[in-house]
Amino acid sequence: MGICDNRSIIITGAGGGLGRAHALALGAEGAGVVVNDIRLDAAEAVVAEIVAVGGRAVANHDDITTMEGAAAIVQAAKDAFGDVHGVVNNAGVVRDRMFTSMGVEEWDVVIRVHLRGHFCIANTLAKYWRQKVKEGRKVDGRIVNTTSGAGLQGSIGQSNYVAAKGGIAALTLVQAAELARYGITANALAPAARTGMTEGPFQEMMKKPADGSFDYYAPENVSPVVVWLCSPLSADVTGRVFEVEGGRVSIATGWHTGKIRDKGARWNPAELTDVVRQLIAEAPAAQKVYGT
Repeated sequence: MGICDNRSIIITGAGGGLGRAHALALGAEGAGVVVNDIRLDAAEAVVAEIVAVGGRAVANHDDITTMEGAAAIVQAAKDAFGDVHGVVNNAGVVRDRMFTSMGVEEWDVVIRVHLRGHFCIANTLAKYWRQKVKEGRKVDGRIVNTTSGAGLQGSIGQSNYVAAKGGIAALTLVQAAELARYGITANALAPAARTGMTEGPFQEMMKKPADGSFDYYAPENVSPVVVWLCSPLSADVTGRVFEVEGGRVSIATGWHTGKIRDKGARWNPAELTDVVRQLIAEAPAAQKVYGT
């Protein structure tokens, strides 16, 4: 028995790295898994791993950045497993460059894959689940988004990625607020792990230890949180951003309104200098931007 028995979950970008780890972990806990990746051969290889140990999975390579592709992915889940209970939006790309050197193409492709990709499939699923509720059927749906520490606090040389990942964190809050009435939860994950996107800038820091000790940055360390979020056990948890690395789990606190100075009238621009300095002094120190 697994905590995701009788549930079917779509995972995007699941042909390697974190997505593969999530797919294997969900399969091991009883979920039927749609392994989506633009590389069909990679998706099929992950499916073979799941099936080899008695799990259920199908491969899919439809485009997550189009509504047509999203509809095809959802249909693949329904065809294979009869229904779909969740999505793990994991697919992503990077095009790192300093802000003043970045071109619009590099900006657009990252925003498209991350932010639009998250929208298309979640929007398609939310409409499907809403219709089920209108028909009097029970829904216990899960949206698990993937943000990043970079999206929560910034990262030098990654303004496109940061903007997309910050947008995903904010999108999660709105999804949670709007979709709760339909029995849908929305949470986000900010993982730190060794993947194809991190092996360049963090290769030395994240390399696998040669002495056989705990592999802190193994992507498999992140997946238990994903499995739990996709399961019925998490039905009362929504609108949260989980930071996960190694054996560590935390919930990011996000933006909060800070101390207030109220003049009761319009401020004179010059008098704001002392006011702003006082507010900054009273505010919690921000976490450092990655790379500073």
